[in-house]
Amino acid sequence: MRRLATLAATLVIVVSPLAPLRAACAQLRAAKVLSLDAARAALDAAEAEARRQGWAVSIMVVDASGEPMAFARLDGAPYASVDVSRAKARSAARFRRPTKAFADVIAQGRLGILAFADAVPVEGGVPIVVGGEVFGAVGVSGATSEQDGQVAQAGASAVKP
Repeated sequence: MRRLATLAATLVIVVSPLAPLRAACAQLRAAKVLSLDAARAALDAAEAEARRQGWAVSIMVVDASGEPMAFARLDGAPYASVDVSRAKARSAARFRRPTKAFADVIAQGRLGILAFADAVPVEGGVPIVVGGEVFGAVGVSGATSEQDGQVAQAGASAVKP
């Protein structure tokens, strides 16, 4: 019996310091993030699609928080397309949906979306979704909105688990 009591006391001494660590771990979660290789794969696929179609566009790949990871401005792309591609990518990443969804809402007459900061209601921003989780987004600008969306989708689809 005394041996059992000693063992129990030893376990309390060993395990007790781990309790705060276990509680802290319960408050945190491990997160997978978009790698630079994945961002480059998305950029390369989007650029290949734009070149195949003959569209001069800017392409921005961002992480899940909307911060830039990879970028290309094809020859002949409008200067303004740089900022617009970033805005589209950031919007798609932060809201976790294609920017076309915002354009569709506006087309239905629901203008409240215009009050949301960073919500870009123009097609061309597509989230990078793997296993149901958003890891980033691709934003494209310089062609028509539909064409921008096609190029962005090609980029987002290139990222695999």
